[in-house]
Amino acid sequence: MSSEENQDCECAPPQAESTPAAGYDRKRAAAKHLIERYYHQLTEGCGNEACTNEFCASWPRFQRMDNNTAAVKALELYKINAKLCDPHPSKKGTSSAYLENSAKGIHHNSACSDRTMSRKETPAARDDFKDLNFLTEEKVYEILEICGETEDYSPLIRAIGRVFSSAEGLVQSFRKTKPHTKEELKSLQAKDEDKDEDEKEKAACSAAAMEEDGEASSSRLGEGASQGDNNVQKLGVDEVSVDIDAVRRVYNKLLANEKIEAAFLNALVYLSPNVECDLTYHNVYSRDPNYLNLFVIVMENSNLHSPEYLEIALPLFCKAMSKLPLAALAKLARLWSQYSAEQIRRMMETFQQLITYKVISNEFNSRNLVNDDDAVVAATKCLKIVYYANLLGGELDTDHNEEEDDEPIPESSELTLQELLGEERRNKKGPRVDPLETELGIKTIDCRRPLIPFEEFINEPLNDVLEMDKDYTFFKVETENKFSFMTCPFVLNAVTKNLGLYYDNRIRMYSERRITVLYSLVQGQQLNPYLRLKVRRDHIIDDALVRLEMIAMENPADLKKQLYVEFEGEQGVDEGGVSKEFFQLVVEEIFNPDIGMFTYDETTKLFWFNPSSFENEGQFTLIGIVLGLAIYNNCILDIHFPMVVYRKLLGKKGTFRDLADSHPVLYQSLKELLEYEGSVEEDMMITFQISQTDLFGNPLMYNLRENGDKIPVTNENRKEFVALYAEFMLNKTVEKQFKAFRRGFHMVTNESPLKYLFRPEEIELLICGSRNLDFLALEETTEYDGGYNKDSRIIRDFWETVHSFGEEQKRLFLQFTTGTDRAPVGGLGKLKMIIAKNGPDTDRLPTSHTCFNVLLLPEYSSREKLRERLLKAIMYAKGFGML
Repeated sequence: MSSEENQDCECAPPQAESTPAAGYDRKRAAAKHLIERYYHQLTEGCGNEACTNEFCASWPRFQRMDNNTAAVKALELYKINAKLCDPHPSKKGTSSAYLENSAKGIHHNSACSDRTMSRKETPAARDDFKDLNFLTEEKVYEILEICGETEDYSPLIRAIGRVFSSAEGLVQSFRKTKPHTKEELKSLQAKDEDKDEDEKEKAACSAAAMEEDGEASSSRLGEGASQGDNNVQKLGVDEVSVDIDAVRRVYNKLLANEKIEAAFLNALVYLSPNVECDLTYHNVYSRDPNYLNLFVIVMENSNLHSPEYLEIALPLFCKAMSKLPLAALAKLARLWSQYSAEQIRRMMETFQQLITYKVISNEFNSRNLVNDDDAVVAATKCLKIVYYANLLGGELDTDHNEEEDDEPIPESSELTLQELLGEERRNKKGPRVDPLETELGIKTIDCRRPLIPFEEFINEPLNDVLEMDKDYTFFKVETENKFSFMTCPFVLNAVTKNLGLYYDNRIRMYSERRITVLYSLVQGQQLNPYLRLKVRRDHIIDDALVRLEMIAMENPADLKKQLYVEFEGEQGVDEGGVSKEFFQLVVEEIFNPDIGMFTYDETTKLFWFNPSSFENEGQFTLIGIVLGLAIYNNCILDIHFPMVVYRKLLGKKGTFRDLADSHPVLYQSLKELLEYEGSVEEDMMITFQISQTDLFGNPLMYNLRENGDKIPVTNENRKEFVALYAEFMLNKTVEKQFKAFRRGFHMVTNESPLKYLFRPEEIELLICGSRNLDFLALEETTEYDGGYNKDSRIIRDFWETVHSFGEEQKRLFLQFTTGTDRAPVGGLGKLKMIIAKNGPDTDRLPTSHTCFNVLLLPEYSSREKLRERLLKAIMYAKGFGML
């Protein structure tokens, strides 16, 4: 029934019933009207915040329901004659200026007279907007002005509730208006000058009426209007039809009012499930790309992260947003990338707040996984959109990419057997790539400097409750039912990602071991399930690299077996500690400047590939294998490379910016060249030819361009000169050496999620460990055995002694106890050290099991004796024996 018919039923004087049918029709109409009132009461409420009617949406504890549920409930309430709240004038069918203008088309003069009503008549204004189906900035201000005059904001609250709870209404709201051409503006200005004040007022009223007419007709068109807008405006690929600045102005105006803010909150609760349904089952975005407006408008609400939204509204909205198709997610990311860093941070903090709130308010464990919490999962998926917007809005370098290896890495000889056993490797070509990353055409490694730091996207409370073994399983299985946070590595810290990598490596080792055993059963020959290296301490490079070279040529898959090192003539059994020392010794030998494979910069304390090295490419390949094996076997290396090496390993070439830490003196010179304000050609007299020295100090000349010695560097071409110089130093001169090095590294890590999970600085941390040695954190996490505890006299003396050591002595102690002088990823607090009692007072030195980080400490009689014995042990420790 239309509003006009409804009005007639209620307000017209009663007529005599001429026929029984007429009486039945009137009863039917009255019943329908009552049901409609119940429906509006359930969906919109009476507007009284202190309402006590449990069947009214204004009741504080009322549970929102969708349209279908409300319709069914309204019928039930009618049957039991439930309580109806006192309706507002809008519920009584009072005519309104808006309806008269838009639906009935009354002359504009009546619209003007309605707007100039006396204060006694203004309560009728509460009716004026009951058929308002979408909002514009002007319309919001108009309603706000009327409400301000009466100090009654219920019409605005109802309008917001109606529009912001309707997907169709919100999509149509706050549209961009087509700007006038210069000719149109001049014509309008000329006409305005010719009109007197009365005519101007009349014209304004007429224009307002026409605008309202247009808005009403637009709302009736629904999706058809949306498609028409697309054709008229011809929006760009990444543009949206919503006027974002207008939305922000409206929010700033309205959110200061608590009553109005509640309307936004309630509307979002009602809107989100319907939006989720539209996206999941009706493919609405593909039919109307303007549907994205809805998410743009809601995300502009600066109060989304407040506690009122975190319980219900924001989780529901995140679930709806996570259902957007890939193209829509990419469009949102591109749009948001144009926002300022403050706006990106606000949206990031909104989703982070929700994740943290849900994690803290629930008790997640191995039985109640955080992966099963819909709100946390949905918020993480939404956070991914903001993360990629943060990348796109930052400083990008998508051009300087390393070329892929020409030769594919040899396949395992066991591949056929794996296929027969149903064990064929998944992701043989390497780790997966995020679909959104592919859609946007960027990678994390492409971003040199994001709008806000990467670290701000890490959620520590989530990392604390994440069961990484389960999460890794979901990551590998790739089922739709289980979400893995490893698909959103930006939210994980280095410790958590390292644990995921550890599981991946271990499972791969066990898989190789299992395949080897099955292979030996089929072939009838005994194969080694481990990567076994037997080396002489005095010839460690010759023995190790020759053996690794043979394995790399014959069967590279063996490199993915668990490493087992044995030093000839020593009794140590490798449970991890022997491997640690093996890597330490190999690195010391390889990076010895006397060998000439790497150059060492005394200023930066960093190594770089020697372009004049006499070693063949095979030697650099073997060094890459050693680096990969260290990661694969969870060993920390004492390697000092500039960050550009790790960027190059992940596929990016070195550029001018990378010279800052690899060649700082050259970087400073080139920077001064770029900033020089005088004439570069006349004052510096340099050309596109540069000089380098070989291994013996002889100068060698290189042209950065063809006939470079004849091309002067000028103010116009100096940027090109700097770019070519950096390309020469970081890429061309070491191209052969680095390609071989990278190939060896990928022989071990090509199937690992390493590139997917880690950024360059995190890979450096993974390989080299942390340089920050926090022995207080180590003391906090150390456990005791054999009768010792943290309050034992000897233990108190021990920690006082260790804390009094200098930096070098502390490193020696770590080397003695754990096999490496570096802290693991996450710091010394992540190192599980055990101090066990090794008998009463004695002259024996302390000993250690480096495989298990166990220190065997006799109960020395005094602190002085403890210090003397401990220092002697760590200063002269070398080699392994059986205790």
